Amino acid sequence: MTPDDRAQVPDPYGERALLTAAMTKGYGAVPDEERGRLRHYLEAVVSVRPAPVHTAVAFNAVYFGYDLGGDGYGGSPLRLDDFPVITFGECAPVLPVGAMVRVTTGSDPVYAEIVYREGAHPEVGALGDVPAWVSGAPAGAEGPGRPGEDVGLRRRELLVPDLDAFGPALSLSSAQLHRLRTRRRWMNEDGHVVVDVCYPSPEAARRDDLTAYAEHLLTTAREQLLSPFVPVSLAALVGGTQDDDLRAGLLGLLDTVKGVLDSSAALRTWRDYAMSRTSLAECWRDPGPLGGDDLRSLAAEVERAATPERRRYGLTTPVTVYTAVGPRIRGFPGATELLRGVGYAAAVCRANVALTDVVQGNSEHGLFETGSRITLDDAFESGGVWRSHYPGGAEAAGDTFAPAGRGWTSTLPPPLEPEPTTELEPEDLCLADDAALSIGELLRSDAQEIVWRVPLRLSQFIDGWFPLPLCVVEELRGSAGACRQIRLELHHEGEVLGPEEAVQDVIAELGDESGRLAGIVWPRDFFPGLMLELRCLRGSSLIRLATTRLAERVQVGDRVTGHCYEPRVLTREDVPGSDRYGDSAVGLGPRQLVMRTVRRCGLLTLDGHALLDRSVLPSAAYGRWPARSQAAALESAVVELLAERLLEPALGSRDSWGQPHFPPRDGQRTIPLIAYRPAATRVIRPWGGTGLGGEEMRGVQFVPGHLRRLRPGCSPSEVQRVAFREHCRRLGKADGWELPYGYTFVTEHMRGH
Repeated sequence: MTPDDRAQVPDPYGERALLTAAMTKGYGAVPDEERGRLRHYLEAVVSVRPAPVHTAVAFNAVYFGYDLGGDGYGGSPLRLDDFPVITFGECAPVLPVGAMVRVTTGSDPVYAEIVYREGAHPEVGALGDVPAWVSGAPAGAEGPGRPGEDVGLRRRELLVPDLDAFGPALSLSSAQLHRLRTRRRWMNEDGHVVVDVCYPSPEAARRDDLTAYAEHLLTTAREQLLSPFVPVSLAALVGGTQDDDLRAGLLGLLDTVKGVLDSSAALRTWRDYAMSRTSLAECWRDPGPLGGDDLRSLAAEVERAATPERRRYGLTTPVTVYTAVGPRIRGFPGATELLRGVGYAAAVCRANVALTDVVQGNSEHGLFETGSRITLDDAFESGGVWRSHYPGGAEAAGDTFAPAGRGWTSTLPPPLEPEPTTELEPEDLCLADDAALSIGELLRSDAQEIVWRVPLRLSQFIDGWFPLPLCVVEELRGSAGACRQIRLELHHEGEVLGPEEAVQDVIAELGDESGRLAGIVWPRDFFPGLMLELRCLRGSSLIRLATTRLAERVQVGDRVTGHCYEPRVLTREDVPGSDRYGDSAVGLGPRQLVMRTVRRCGLLTLDGHALLDRSVLPSAAYGRWPARSQAAALESAVVELLAERLLEPALGSRDSWGQPHFPPRDGQRTIPLIAYRPAATRVIRPWGGTGLGGEEMRGVQFVPGHLRRLRPGCSPSEVQRVAFREHCRRLGKADGWELPYGYTFVTEHMRGH
C-alpha cells in the first residue's frame, strides 16, 4: 500500500472515530455510512497483514489503533504493561485468537498477537489421516466414545503468533527468532506454539472464537480493554463500566466487525478469517508450492479418498475417510518454508477456501458424480477435517459446511429412547413458578386510599382482566355487594392514550376470598411484565392505574420499552408465540421454539435469566422426546442462536434426584446449560446526561469522548488535558494519567439536531 493509498483510508485516531455507539448494538443497527468507513479501513488492514485477518484481529485493529504504515500497534500510544503476561509451561491458559500477550522468555519479553489457532491432536497422522473419533471430539476426550471427565480438561492446540504486529521496534531480529525456534522451549521450529491448554469447564472449551475472545478481554485483558489510550473506549461507547453493559457492547462490536468483513466485495471469508480476493486469485495462479496446482491436487485427493476401486465381484462396503488440511499441506514438496510463521495460517485458510469452492461448484450438496459425499466435519482440529463418505447417496443431505462432528458421534452408543414415527406438535408445559410471578406489593393502605403494585400477566393481557388484593375486595364489597361497575382511569407515563383506553367502565367481580376487574381494554403498548401501580380511593368507585417511566428506554430481547417491568415475567411470558391475541407454540419455527422453551422452562433468576439443561430441550419443547428430525432441527437452531449470541452457553449441575442447579454445586455432576440472558441495551447518551431516550433523541447522534492523532507541530490545550484526566477517572483509572504525545482528546458531544 502506497502512502497516497494510506492517506485515503480512515484512521482510528483520526478526526472521526471509526467505532460508534450504534455499533455496540450489532451490524444490523449501524447506518450505511458508518459501515462504509469501517469497511474501508478493515479492507486496508487485510491487505497489509501477512496472515488472514480473523474477526477478533480486525476488532483489535480498529479498537487498539493498528497503523497501516508498518508500525502496527507500535504506532499507537498503548501501554505495553497492560498486556497480560504469559508463561508457557506444562499446561497453558486459554489464549483465543486476538489475544495480545507478553511472553516471558528469560530475557526481554516477546510481544505477539495470536492470529490463528487450531487443534493439534497427537493421533492425527503426518499426512492428514484422522481417526474417526478425533473429528469433532470434545476437549478431554480419551478415546472412541469416551468423553473423559468434566474436570481438568486439556486439549493440545497450535497457536500462530504474529511477532511483527507491534512494529519493527518490538520485533525479534532474525538471530533472536532463530534461537527461539532451535531451542524449542515454547516455540517449535516453524515459529508456532504447541501447548496443552487447560479449560476450566466443558462450557469454556465449547465457546466459539468470538465468545472466547470477549471473555478474555473482559477478564484477563480487562486493563487493556479499558485503557484510556485506545481511540475510543468501550466504556464511553456504552455509557459506563457495568459488566453487563460492557459485555453486550463488546459482543455488538464484534458482530459489527464480522458483518462488515462478510459484506465486503473485496474480501473472502473462511469461517471467521478474512482474505483479500486479490491474494486468493494470485495463489490460484501460482504454479509453485501451495499454489493452484497443489490446491487442485488436494481437492481431488479429498474427493477420491473414500471412492473404492472397481471390483469384478461382490458388493462395495461403505467407506468413510477423514482428512486434516493442516498436516496434509505440509506433505507437498517445497511447502516447508512457506508454512513457517503466519504463512501456515494463510495456507490453511486458502486450502479450505479452495475445497469449499470445489465442493460448491462440482457437487450437489457435497455429493459428487463419483458417488462420494464430501462435508466439513470439524472446523477446528488440525486446520479443518473434511469427511469423505462412499456411497454418499445413502446419506441424507445436510449443511455441507456446518461442522457436524460425525466422526465423534459415530463412536457414541445409540440412544436408548425409542423414536416416534411421526412428528409431534409442540406442547407447552405449565409454568413451574406461575404463582410466584403474580405476587404484588402493597405500598400503602390508609384512610384515603389503598395503593399496590403488581406486574401485568399474559393471561390478564389476553382476556382483559386484572386481579384485586383481598383488602381492595373487602373495601369494594362493603358498599356494592358481589358485582359492581368501577371507573378505571389509566395513565401511561409519557404516552398519550386514546379516550376509550384512558377512562373505562369495567366490572368488579368480587368473591369471598378473591376478586378481579373484568372487561378491561388494555392499551396497545402494554405487555406482559409491565409494572402497574393502582390506587383505590376509599368510599368511591374509582381505581387509578398507572405505569412508571424508566430514566431511559431499554431493549430487552425483542421488547423496547421506556417503562418499569418485572424481568421474570417478561422472560417467561413475552415470548415467541405469545401476544395479546393468544399463547401457543404451534406453528413456530425451530429458532422461535427454542427461545420460547428456554425462557418458559429454564431455571429462572431474579433478574430474568433463564437456564435450561441442553439435553432436555427436545422433550421440554414437545412434551416428550420428538422425532429425530425435530430434535436435530432444535439442535441446529441452538447452534445458530449460540453463534449469534441470542443464547449463551453455561455450566450447571444435576443432583441425585435429577434436578438441575445453577451455579453448579460441589459434588454434583456438571451439565451443559443454554441460557437466555435478557441484557437491557440502553439508548446511549452522554455520561451524566438527564435527557430521556426516545423521540427526543431521533436525528441526534451521540459521539463519545475519544483520542485523536494531532497534525505535526500541534499540541492539545490545557482544557483537553483536563478532560482526558476526567475521562480516565470515569474508566476507574487512578490520578496521574496524561495525554500521550502527539494526541488530543475530543470530548463527548452530540452531532445533529
